[in-house]
Amino acid sequence: MTHDTHDTHDSRDTHGTGFLDTTRTFYDAIAEDYADLHRSMGAGTPLDRALMGAFAELVGPQGEVADLGCGPGRVTAHLASLGLRVFGLDLSASMLEIARREHPGLRFEQGSMLELDLPDGSLAGAVSWYSSIHTPWERLPDLFGEVRRVLAPGGHFLLGFQVGDEPLRLDRPFGRPVALDFERRQPEPVARLLEEAGFTVLSRTVRIQEEDTSAKVPQACLIARR
Repeated sequence: MTHDTHDTHDSRDTHGTGFLDTTRTFYDAIAEDYADLHRSMGAGTPLDRALMGAFAELVGPQGEVADLGCGPGRVTAHLASLGLRVFGLDLSASMLEIARREHPGLRFEQGSMLELDLPDGSLAGAVSWYSSIHTPWERLPDLFGEVRRVLAPGGHFLLGFQVGDEPLRLDRPFGRPVALDFERRQPEPVARLLEEAGFTVLSRTVRIQEEDTSAKVPQACLIARR
């Protein structure tokens, strides 16, 4: 998840990095509200946790894992509880402040998924749990290429996102003066981009729409191996 206080950039800027500034601004503004809303959700549904468990078993406890776009750190903490050596990374300083406060035993760093300050082949695993959804489609190959760069051969990538063909626009959430697009995508073209970036897609899972939960649209999860 990525996230100052003035919304001065178009979040659909596909040629530069204006979308990063917009995303950082958005999440800095709503960080405490967001954390309060999602705190009771833990690491998601039983199916979400099962997929994270499968990912953890594939990765194993030996290598390091990055939770990219970690937000307030709830998924980072869950992955750590599964035995992974995991740290979180996020654009938003406000989100990271919450993550460090609520999970003091874990490491959290500020940075962009598109420019990871990590050596080539240094990670056993990487997670992007609903954090690629603010990256324009045209920049996804850059994102996937950067993730592949930092993964060791045989390393695994867990990617979660909402399914759909049109973005969700959130304007003034919690009454805050910010707005952001949440991209919804189909699993098949995302899987093709991963394969073009040098991954082998091991699993494509779609969880159906659940009217009695916050998941008002289907949810996709891909597990890929470098």
